[in-house]
Amino acid sequence: MSMVIPLASRSAAPSLPATGAPTDPHQAFADAHNALSMAAYYLRQPTANLPGATRKAAQALAALRRLDSLVVQGGAV
Repeated sequence: MSMVIPLASRSAAPSLPATGAPTDPHQAFADAHNALSMAAYYLRQPTANLPGATRKAAQALAALRRLDSLVVQGGAV
């Protein structure tokens, strides 16, 4: 019998911080900035890497959600 592992939608970014996620708002901002920079880089290439850009944009969205939750909790400096 094979085991089936349910996966979240590929287009959904996690809304809660993953285990070990940074709790510093500056790090969450840097993660979002870096992910968006990589997404733009992937799209500027002659053979645009759309799946890679989409993945990086989802990572940026997750980092922005982490940043938002840190700011709402009062963790912003």
